[in-house]
Amino acid sequence: MVLQTVKESVLRLAPFLVFFGTGLLVLSLSRMGLALWQAEAVSAADGWSRVLLQGIRVDIATMCMFLGVAACVYLLLPEVVVRHRGFQIAMATWLALSIAVLVMLELATPAFMQEYGLRPNRLFLEYLGYAREVASTLGKGHLASSLVALVLTSLVAWLCWRFALSSLRMSLEVTPPWGARLVVACAVVLLSAIGIRSTLGHRPMNPALIAFSSNATVNVLPLNSFYSVAFAARELLRSDPGATVYGDATDADLLTAMRKASGAPDSAFVTSDLPFLVRRTPVHTGTPRNLVIVLEESLGAQFVGNLGGKPLTPNLDRLSQQGWALERLYATGTRSVRGIEAVLTGFTPTPSQAVVKQPLSQQNFFTIADVLKRRGYDTTFYYGGESHFDNMRGFFLSNGFKRVIDREDYTSPRFVGSWGVSDEDLLDNAHREFERLHEARQPFFGFVFTSSNHDPFEFPDGRITLHEQPKATRDNAAKYADYALGRFFDQAMHASYWDDTVFLVVADHDSRAFGRDLVPIDNFHIPGLILGPGIAARRDDRIVSQIDLPPTLLSLLGIDTPTPMTGQDLNDANALRPGRALMQYDGNFALMSGESVVILQPGQPASHFIYSPENGMRRSGAADAGQSRDALLQALWGTVAYRKGWYRLPADST
Repeated sequence: MVLQTVKESVLRLAPFLVFFGTGLLVLSLSRMGLALWQAEAVSAADGWSRVLLQGIRVDIATMCMFLGVAACVYLLLPEVVVRHRGFQIAMATWLALSIAVLVMLELATPAFMQEYGLRPNRLFLEYLGYAREVASTLGKGHLASSLVALVLTSLVAWLCWRFALSSLRMSLEVTPPWGARLVVACAVVLLSAIGIRSTLGHRPMNPALIAFSSNATVNVLPLNSFYSVAFAARELLRSDPGATVYGDATDADLLTAMRKASGAPDSAFVTSDLPFLVRRTPVHTGTPRNLVIVLEESLGAQFVGNLGGKPLTPNLDRLSQQGWALERLYATGTRSVRGIEAVLTGFTPTPSQAVVKQPLSQQNFFTIADVLKRRGYDTTFYYGGESHFDNMRGFFLSNGFKRVIDREDYTSPRFVGSWGVSDEDLLDNAHREFERLHEARQPFFGFVFTSSNHDPFEFPDGRITLHEQPKATRDNAAKYADYALGRFFDQAMHASYWDDTVFLVVADHDSRAFGRDLVPIDNFHIPGLILGPGIAARRDDRIVSQIDLPPTLLSLLGIDTPTPMTGQDLNDANALRPGRALMQYDGNFALMSGESVVILQPGQPASHFIYSPENGMRRSGAADAGQSRDALLQALWGTVAYRKGWYRLPADST
């Protein structure tokens, strides 16, 4: 009799068991498709069994999250509630959503993975906050695939809802006693908890526990996209551990290491309540110069002819013969805010969000704009889109910028796309502003951020000979961005402000970062070019990080204000060889010094690789203790300096 009542209770759960199995099937088929797409990388990592078997483990955890609590509720609520039509509709809707959400995210995965080399993650969630920009990008650049995904998801949701409603009604044909249902519910709770935790160890299952390869893309294949997004959401909501996920260090060790890494002598560090305030001697000793930074959207080295990329940048290639060209400059990350963080503040990358979006950096946070504003400069951010994106406007106006010029400030622009006015509209307006400010004898810092080279790759007709068909491609947009850049410099070189201004052209990041390595260094390689009075034409083959650019620029301007930047002044062409670069790729941090690369991962020992542009990345065993420690201290600096409020100027600094 007891066995019969328990059996009836299990039969009451038949709809949940069917949907549990359906979810496993959907996720397994999607994973198999993605693994076949990445078959070469999976085979190279000897990862087929791990991808597929660990994948089932993750999928079981996912379905337990979706259905465990709902199944218990269905068992334990009074019969009068369970049999109510409204409750049946609500439960059918939940069951349908449990499959539809999985389908939707798996359909979105190939495009996201093609762009970032990873499953949807924190970046996916961050973009959801900008509905207009995302909708415009999908509508103009990915309309067909978006419609297919929408139709398929809607169809799956409808079919699942119809089936769920029917199966729930059938489950009511048995009426087990409440005691038996309680026993089964307790068993469901226990099994769901075990399934979600997926381990009897101290820590529950997480992406780091699943990782097994030196290929970041292969490491995310055992996950499913709902689990990846849910884990990212949890990390956003909980207290952010920052780089302490890699380890810990004392403040004294950290300061000693970072002072050494800065390349500045001990005598350069200013005594104050800010322990890393360093005064560098500028190479320019005359009247301080103006500064213009042109931050190029997504212009990785793969698109730049003089860096061995595609022949898409004749203007940048020409300009590189006239200025200081950085041949091995590396971005700190894969997002625009990460590039802004490095170029504008010199801040080192961390696993956390860039400081542009962090709460404690929304005022009194160091930027070169703050330094120059205190020196009487006009400090203006020039953008063609909406400056609220990624919190740029709020961060800039609170940290040294006097003005922000964005989309709404352009009258009769030649072309407006999804991400704002065209690069030529942006740069023409900036040029006019620079002329006006110079005529008024007003020193200025112009931070110009382009956007035409952004998906869905919209730009005016008739400006360039297309590299390929159709028009709206990544390569054509990169070529147009170069056209607009060349047009700007043709104007600037004949303008009155040219001889008093230092110019930096640099990319924020590459357009794609494929996850074939734990940190795909090839896709962090970007162009950097410094032009201006007295700057000799040369090609600099040192390894350089974006964080080295702001101290180098202040030196060229003639600014000796003490700053908290740990980057190196590159003006001594014979020093700082072979150089070093810091890179953050999702949760992984890389420190490259010469050919040596140490990579830190959460919950994993440090890994050591050998890298060269010619031969790529090769594993070289475990990193020795000294290399691992250096990488940890470099990674930790940003987190500690942010939390302790070290990364700012004194109130009386000028």
